[in-house]
Amino acid sequence: MSAPRLHVNVDHVATVRQARREAFPDPIEWALAAERAGAHGITCHLRKDRRHVQDDDITRRRASVGTLLNLECSLDPEMLEIAEKSGAEAFCVVPENRQEVTTEGGLDVVGESARLAEAVPRLTAAGGAVSIFVDPEPAQLDATRALDAPFVELHTGAYAQATGAARDTELERLARATEHARSIGLRVNAGHGLDLENVAPIAAIPGVEELNIGFAMIARALFVGVDVAVTEMLERIAEAAR
Repeated sequence: MSAPRLHVNVDHVATVRQARREAFPDPIEWALAAERAGAHGITCHLRKDRRHVQDDDITRRRASVGTLLNLECSLDPEMLEIAEKSGAEAFCVVPENRQEVTTEGGLDVVGESARLAEAVPRLTAAGGAVSIFVDPEPAQLDATRALDAPFVELHTGAYAQATGAARDTELERLARATEHARSIGLRVNAGHGLDLENVAPIAAIPGVEELNIGFAMIARALFVGVDVAVTEMLERIAEAAR
């Protein structure tokens, strides 16, 4: 089986920059270094509160990034309009709570089906492959398929936070969700909370095409540099797939 692609999320390079409102560290420069090290794509999330990535980052990233640009966005009208004009090749629709530290779970596709029925065609018309970030639950997968979104991104946060038998349970849940998604015609990506220690079992799930990983790699790069952080993650994913 082929190894999942690695898309590197650079949001938290911007988090460090925004802590002092400086021009550095530049998430675009970091993204280009990740590309040179072998990353297959770059992911970023422009939030309503602009806590890390800024509007100009999106413009500069599209002009600079040579691999696929995946833009995460909420269903907020302003965010959808920016996404449509971004030139990104992929979009991932995510939930967004202004009070959360990071994304806390998948989007409720069942509850948001009306707004998604408008958003998915808009993003598709803008030229990007659309995915929806969901918890690994059959009802959410079925609702996503009904919207004609080609991809889901399975939320791996519960797996990443679990330990022992609970982690095994969450891994099995993700494996079953992947199998179900593919059986109904959805392609599968995965991400959230993944790191060198826990990524291998996810990368080994048949049918997972792409992994989105950010915070852990940026934290690791503080000690070993961007090149090593990306290279060792690629190697860990490849080993798991073999």
